[in-house]
Amino acid sequence: MKWWVVLIIVIVVIVALLAILYFLGRKAQKKQEEQQEIMQANKQYVSMLIIDKKRMKLRDAGLPAMILQQTPKALRGAKLPIIKAKIGPQIMPLICDEKIFDSVPVKKEVKAAVSGIYVLEVKGLHGKPVAQPVKKKSRFRRALEAAQEKAGAKPLK
Repeated sequence: MKWWVVLIIVIVVIVALLAILYFLGRKAQKKQEEQQEIMQANKQYVSMLIIDKKRMKLRDAGLPAMILQQTPKALRGAKLPIIKAKIGPQIMPLICDEKIFDSVPVKKEVKAAVSGIYVLEVKGLHGKPVAQPVKKKSRFRRALEAAQEKAGAKPLK
């Protein structure tokens, strides 16, 4: 075979793989949007005391056995954002949305939108949004700012 025939075959295979990935991605995206709509429709606001939060494996989180059986095997080993919260007299582990996990305050009482065992959003107790935590500056950023102050240059943001 000539080299250009091999090149054409490789290009056709790559294009076919990209097309398959594109359609599978669109299908997964539609499914996720439907699940988000269902979760938004079923959300309830609950007052809770956040005891602890951390990223841990699903089987180590202390979730009910039924949930572990329903999750795909590939996801059981993945680390998820888990919140341990006291809702009324019960202490429950809940799965948190990745977008809001960093803004969830620990050892504070909050009002949260919960759909099943999934926390969708967190507000302060009186409906105020929870303040975002201040990120620490890295050593490189602190050293760079100190060097710029010595040189008299304008510091970076």
